[in-house]
Parts: sequence; structure tokens; C-alpha cells
Amino acid sequence: MMKFHGISGILLAAVLLATTCGQAIYPAAAATPRAESEVAANSTPVPAELVAGCATTTTPQDSGKWLIYHSIITDEQGNILPWYNPENLCDSYDHVIRLVFEWWLNMERNPGEPDIPYYLMHMIWLPPGQYNWRGLGGDQLAMAMSSWRLYYAYSGDARAIADMVLMANHVLDNGLSPATDLWPNIPYPYNVTDLDKLTGDMLYGEHIAQPDKAGSLGYELVYLYKLTGNQRYLQAAVNIADTLANPDLLVAGNETTSPLPFRVNTVTGESNDGMGRMYTTNFTGTLMLWEELIGLQQGNLTAYSNAHELILNWLRTYPVHNNDWGPFFEDGSGLDTITQINAVTLAMYIMEHRDIWGPTWQTDARFALDWPINVLINNNWSQYGLYVINEQTGYMQPGNSHTSRQASMELRYAELTGDTSRVTNSVRQLSWATYMVDFDGKNRYPNDEIWLTDGYGDYVRHFLRSMAAAPGLAPDNQDHLLRTTSVITNIDYQAGRIEYHTFEAQSQEKLKITTFSPLSVTANGIPLPRLYSLAALNTQQGYTLGLPGDLPTVMRIRHDLGTTIVITGDSTPTPTPTPPPLTQNLYIPLIHN
Repeated sequence: MMKFHGISGILLAAVLLATTCGQAIYPAAAATPRAESEVAANSTPVPAELVAGCATTTTPQDSGKWLIYHSIITDEQGNILPWYNPENLCDSYDHVIRLVFEWWLNMERNPGEPDIPYYLMHMIWLPPGQYNWRGLGGDQLAMAMSSWRLYYAYSGDARAIADMVLMANHVLDNGLSPATDLWPNIPYPYNVTDLDKLTGDMLYGEHIAQPDKAGSLGYELVYLYKLTGNQRYLQAAVNIADTLANPDLLVAGNETTSPLPFRVNTVTGESNDGMGRMYTTNFTGTLMLWEELIGLQQGNLTAYSNAHELILNWLRTYPVHNNDWGPFFEDGSGLDTITQINAVTLAMYIMEHRDIWGPTWQTDARFALDWPINVLINNNWSQYGLYVINEQTGYMQPGNSHTSRQASMELRYAELTGDTSRVTNSVRQLSWATYMVDFDGKNRYPNDEIWLTDGYGDYVRHFLRSMAAAPGLAPDNQDHLLRTTSVITNIDYQAGRIEYHTFEAQSQEKLKITTFSPLSVTANGIPLPRLYSLAALNTQQGYTLGLPGDLPTVMRIRHDLGTTIVITGDSTPTPTPTPPPLTQNLYIPLIHN
């Protein structure tokens, strides 16, 4: 967002060790982007481990230089380490996401304001007594819902679901355009007049909505329906999807016009330059909303399919070739800025929808990932062995959210393609992003304020996605479900046992289990066979544990006929081998599963 200051394999363990032990794969001084390394010969998108081992096996050094709340800690070669427990990357990342989640749930409120959580009313946190006039961030609640559903699967903390319900109910009760409008039943992004009512846009007033944010919220409402079974969320998602897929409201789009406008007057249907730039590329939430409803056979399926094809073809035709990613944030007109979030979020969509996107997925995802590196790079911390990412061309300031987003998607790209050339920088970017988090969980935007988007909903999810792509970054003394192709509706972590439920009977999960040695996996009480290759897992249900290229603690499960999965074992943890030491500047290519 444009801040308004004036108005207030085990062999691949080498990669992580190079990051943490100072034995750099590339010289630490080379913090500017490097040419891509040769991609492994087998570039088939097969998941493969990137990093292994949480311990940094280094003596942390205090640089004496501060970054927001903490003195910068480095290894002996001067490369950045996290501020919390710098000897253990995984503990640090786990610690900061738990800190910000707790702070979010318990943030102090302003006296005299409506009796609802502060984060339902404001985009920036200020201590009680320092009045903050600014209302809600445009995608603030959808972002938080996105992070909390991942965090629930990771932690089993039911408060995450409760908070998602609270946020969804607030929007549905207090923030939808009237059913009689030309653009009916879509959420408004901002509380224009009353703090507890969403009625319009921050800059352009009442009745102005942002259709891309409606699509993102609709997608999260489908997930919440799957989590809770509450039909209200499904119906609200259908209503949003119907409006966005209305052929009378869509246009074909071209190089300068997007199929849906960035802002629109829901009453009159007006969208013009008087409300800022009408172009954006932030349509991944909308695409996934339609996909989910088609999968559930809910709503106007023909309209969804037609609209999906229109927007997908437009994205394939224009932004992945001209780099015009357009605006995203609510506090600017969008006339003079291009944002990182739109480019990298589309890269994520492409990588997670390779079959839908088509054979150019790798080229197009790389194109989208490269633009922020080429245009928004920030080398202010290059002496610590990394570059970070600025927010947008109209606000060239480094972002905790944007830098960690880039890191998570670079790790995912490496997982899929075998190109590990950016892994070292990505892990250091995550470590850099921890410095924005205070001891109590306040998460401050660098050079700015405590934004409740960048520091919370648009922060936690990037660490969790990083762990899913590289389980070596997940804690070695805890058990976690890191990824699912379904929705985790319930999960219970116990000593020697994990039980979870998925919405779909056919699903695949990826876990890291370190507190016990798994001996059995069942789906609806039926034992699943242990398999010994990804090829086998691609053709039948079963589970793998410690495949070649995976950590010994990584389990992959495929179940086709059951929604209740139980993993049991003994209390003896699976050992995590210590990877061999490296020599300076050693590059080790990826070994695919």
C-alpha cells in the first residue's frame, strides 16, 4: 500500500547450510540478482526438498546495527540470521508467526470506539489514546482469513477458525452492496462514515467497491464453508461469484483495459478515471472462487466457466508479456504505480495450476517472479548477504510482506523446477523479515507504521508456504501438516498420533513429523500402504516417508476414499541426519524425487 506519511534430498541440505553457516553458495557480497543457474535436467514439476536442518551450526555475531526492533545478528561471514534464536532458523520462523497471531487476537483497542476488535475497523495500529482516523485495509480481512486457515492446519489452534468466522460475519452483516445494485452482493473495502460499517472506498467514498477484493473474499468464504459447513458462507460466495461473472459487467479486455475494473460504483455501474486507474491484474482470487464453485457444482456454472476462460486468456495474453501488473492497494489511485503483490500472486497461481495454465507455466511464472527483482529490488542490506523487495513503483520502500512473499514463491519455484539459484537469498529474506516483529508481536512495516495487512494476514502465510516448499524450515521438535490439496476441517496433534479430517475424500497432504516415528496411516480406519516413490503415489493411495530427496521426517499421503486420516507411531523421534560440511562457493544441483 502507498503509505500516506503526510496524513498519517539430504544432499540439498547443503543449500540451507550455505545460508546459515556462512559457507555461501555464492559470495555474500553478490546481493544483486544473479543469472539463473542451470536447471536440473529433469525439469518435470516433481516436488523435491530444498533445505534440511534447522540448526545454523554457527556462532551468532551481533552486528551492532539495528533493524526496526532488534540488533542485526549474523553468522561469522556477516550473512543475516533471525533475531530470535539465531542458532535455529525453524524455531525463529515458528516463533514470529506465533507472536503475530497472538498479538492480532489481543491487540489493544481505542477507547470510545465500537466494541469490536480493532482489526475490523483500522488498517494501522496505534496505541490507545493516539487516534487513528484511517479505516480498514482493502484486502485486510481476506488476507487474514487466508493466513489463519493455513495456520490452523499447521498448529491445530481452533482460535484461527473462530477468528475467520468473526471476520466473515462482520463483512456479511455490515459490508455488502445491496442486492438491488447493478453490482449486487459484493463487499465494500472501507468503512467510510461509521467505523463498524463498510460502505465504500477509502479515496472515492460511498458505494465504491473493488471487484478484485470481492473475488478474494469470496474465495475465502468457500474455504470457510468447507471448514464449518455453514451454508451462509457458501451462499455469500455464490452471490459474489454471480456478480463478477455477469457477462453484462465483464469486458474482453486488452493491453490497457482489464476484464473487470479496479473500482466501480455498485449503484450506477460507473467506472472511470475519475476513480483512479481502472486496470488491475489481481484476479487470482476470482479465478479460484469460480473454480471452487464449479467443483462444488454450486451457482451459475456456465457463467463461471465463460468468465474464467475470458480472464485466464487475458492474463496469458497481456501481463505475462508486458509486465503491466497494475495497482492493488486501497490508498492510492493506481494511476502511477505497479505492484509486486499482483505479479507474484499470479506466479503462485500459475505454479499451483500448471495443468490449467498450460505448457508455458514455467516461463510465465519465472517472468512474473523476475519483474520485482528487476524493478523493485532493494540492496540496502546487501552487506548482510541479501536483497529485499520494495512494495511498488509508486512507493519504493521495502516490505516485510512483499519480501517474504517473494521468498516463499521462489522456494516453491525451486521445489517445482530444480532451479535453486535463489534459495539462499530467499531464506535470508525470511530471516530479514523476522526483524519487523517486536518481542510482543507488533509487526512494523519498515520505514513506516504497524500495518495490519503487511504484518499479519499478508505475512504469516508466506512463512507457512515457505515451510511447505522447504520442510527443512519447519521446526524439528514439533509435528506439522504443511500442505493439502483439500481443506483441513479438523486436526488434532497428540503424542505419537495425528488425526485430521479433510473436506474432500480425495486429497494429498504433506507433513513433517519429528516427535515420533510413524508406523501406520489409516483413511476412515482402512490402513494405507507404504509406498516408496512419488510415481507410485501418483497412481494409488498410500503414504511415503523419507523418500530419496525428502527429509526422513517428511510424510506424503494420498487418500482417495476417506476423509478421516490417522497417523500413529511410537514416541521415538525419527532422526534428522547432519548434512556434510561444504566448501566455499560450492553449488550442488537439485536431485529430483
